[in-house]
Amino acid sequence: MTHIKKTYPKPSSPCNFMNIHRASRAVSQFYNDVLRPCGLTVAQLGLLRQIEAAEGTTISELAKGMRIDRTTMNRSLKPLTEAGFITIMTGEDSRTRQIAITEAGSSAVNEGSRLWAEAQGSIKAYLGNDDLAKFIEIMAKLEALVP
Repeated sequence: MTHIKKTYPKPSSPCNFMNIHRASRAVSQFYNDVLRPCGLTVAQLGLLRQIEAAEGTTISELAKGMRIDRTTMNRSLKPLTEAGFITIMTGEDSRTRQIAITEAGSSAVNEGSRLWAEAQGSIKAYLGNDDLAKFIEIMAKLEALVP
């Protein structure tokens, strides 16, 4: 629990959406703070992991697999390209672009994965096994609101 600051409990809102939204933002900020030393956000780490797993994939294939539109994917890839974590080259034809992770990108993923594991452990220690299991079940229910 080395990364967690003692600020519990925060006052809740009568609005369920607001409580979920605030909690989501807090968890994202927590993970991003833990990942800061590797130079990645939690979203960028997830994206690099996907690129690494699907080596040589195209931007369109990656976007489809991650359920986001191609324009959003291009915006998400830009900082990774600028940081030297990925390269984008012409694919099989001039209309496609293939993505490859660089050595620097692989190093960032390795360091990010180590830090991510620390964050995971901190969350587990903070919530405890029972609350974490309940949390996972509730999140799965909420995700199921939209198929």
